[in-house]
Amino acid sequence: MRPRSEDSEGEGMVLEGVETRLLIDGELTEASGGRLYDNINPATEEVAGQAADASVADMERAIGAARRAFDETGWSTDLGLRKKCLDQLHAALVENREVLRPQIITEVGAPLGLTYAVQQDTCIDDMLWDMSVAADFEWERTLPETDFFGIKSRRLLLHEPIGVVAAITPWNFPFMLNLSKLVPALMAGNTVVLKPAPDTPWSASFIGKLVAEKTDLPPGVLNVVTAEHPAEVGDVLTADPRVDMVSFTGSTAVGKHIARRGADTVKRVFLELGGKSSTIVLDDAPLAATLAGAAMGVCAHAGQGCAITTRLLLPRSRYEEGLEILAAAMRDTKYGDPNNAENLMGPLISARQRERVLAYIEKGKAEGARLLVGGGRPAHLEKGFFVEPTLFADVDPDATIAQEEIFGPVLAVTPYDDDDDAVRIANNSRYGLSGAVSSASLERAMNVARRIRTGTLSVNGGMWFAADTPFGGYRESGTGREHGVEGFLEYLETKTIGYPAA
Repeated sequence: MRPRSEDSEGEGMVLEGVETRLLIDGELTEASGGRLYDNINPATEEVAGQAADASVADMERAIGAARRAFDETGWSTDLGLRKKCLDQLHAALVENREVLRPQIITEVGAPLGLTYAVQQDTCIDDMLWDMSVAADFEWERTLPETDFFGIKSRRLLLHEPIGVVAAITPWNFPFMLNLSKLVPALMAGNTVVLKPAPDTPWSASFIGKLVAEKTDLPPGVLNVVTAEHPAEVGDVLTADPRVDMVSFTGSTAVGKHIARRGADTVKRVFLELGGKSSTIVLDDAPLAATLAGAAMGVCAHAGQGCAITTRLLLPRSRYEEGLEILAAAMRDTKYGDPNNAENLMGPLISARQRERVLAYIEKGKAEGARLLVGGGRPAHLEKGFFVEPTLFADVDPDATIAQEEIFGPVLAVTPYDDDDDAVRIANNSRYGLSGAVSSASLERAMNVARRIRTGTLSVNGGMWFAADTPFGGYRESGTGREHGVEGFLEYLETKTIGYPAA
């Protein structure tokens, strides 16, 4: 990590390379009227810097630029240009990763260790796989001859870009999700307007800076629009008829709103939404290793992940034994300053999110769950939006904390009777994003996993997450898939042309 440097007036420490402008139509530009807003460091509650605060007029310009770039340039048909430009962006990110790393830690509150994985480095590495999908893709193929009322024809199937894509990303893994949307959308030949979460603008504006300064992307192909109060500019983006697709990652409530906004123009809407995933620990599972991993998982990044398993189902025959292991693991979790490599857990993203998590904890107590560990703000940390690692036992499967996504370091433990009961409880959710199963028998664990209604599952610690893994969920966890070949296909239209057989 590069050190911070003192600003010109000597009033404090500033981050290197922060971009405070929008990217619109190929130019880094101030928001209308030069408007800026403060970017808050969640670990210190102090102003870390500023970001451009876009207006509706700025968003209108960005949409117009993306539309022109798609309709009037060769971007959508020139795969070689697309690969060249994305190669340039990848090289620029590799070169500047140590400039970006402290920005991510500062604005996200992400622990340092996570930036060497899914908060930064692996995302940059995975770009190469995402780009290879487009390079190796079968963009067109001929279908067999057919006879329809005596007319013999052949058919050509084509895959084409959708058009203008609105990419709307959240604050929990912002850089990863920015790239997860931008790379396949751009490689497919689309143009993009990226609107990041207001809490984490730099993870997007830094990409805009590199695109403008280090690549040959034609003007308007990528536009980056940051805003402090995103609802108004976001509503313009999602309802505009010039936008052909919305790719959204975030809460289920906002996803439903976006789906309604897009309905009038019947645009494609990809939604990667919330989760309330379960770890099922079968009665023959190795408890110590399984439960230590479960506790670590719910504390990593302060529980701010949609696929984190925040429910844990323990067999009654080993219930108290399991609770003792979990309680010890939660108490031993190291957390605090995200720049300290020893800390697994940093702060929540904002004061608003901290109060939301604390309110859920109070709800859990009020509904009769047994609080074993944590439950409040840590006494030893005077600043920062921290919540203690929190463990609840005896959680009713229908309780609020077992049904609603908390997005904090809160683990809800529920006992079960047998495998069928565990499956029933795990599937008792409006979500269906992820989950885990642990057993001494791989066959038994796999049989249970096949019965869980979720988009991803870990069996006996196996990791499903990778660039080639399609990620998404069932039910209210969303529609469509991100990553993998399936994620690339989300950004394409399919056309079939019939022509006379020779």
